[in-house]
Amino acid sequence: MPDMHHEIEIAAPSKKVYEALTTSEGLRGWWTVDSQAEATVGSVAEFGFFNRETVFRMRIDRLRPRRRIIWTCLDGPEEWKGTVLTWALAPEGEGTKLHFKHGKWRSNKGAFAHCNSTWGALMYRLKAYAEGKEQGPHFT
Repeated sequence: MPDMHHEIEIAAPSKKVYEALTTSEGLRGWWTVDSQAEATVGSVAEFGFFNRETVFRMRIDRLRPRRRIIWTCLDGPEEWKGTVLTWALAPEGEGTKLHFKHGKWRSNKGAFAHCNSTWGALMYRLKAYAEGKEQGPHFT
């Protein structure tokens, strides 16, 4: 099963990066304005795109504050279902190194390459948001 990997250094403490990945407000700041999430294991986060033409539902499987977040895609485009998104945060000096993996894809065909490129762009939106240089969400 193919996986996507991205790594980025963020000049912000891991607490700020963690909040950007686990709260509705944080996710709205860099990903999509249509974000509903709570930092509770077992809860289901929901993300809408293109006036809710596409909606993703992600089960929050693991939360280790300031260190690790794991979601499983329950609903959305067929290719995404069952994929696992993992954010690993490592404090580095005053900042954070973020390693992101979107794994368990059934194939590297179809939407895989486009999604990988989009995640790359999103990493820079997340970085800007966490560093207080808000560009706004990628999807409005």
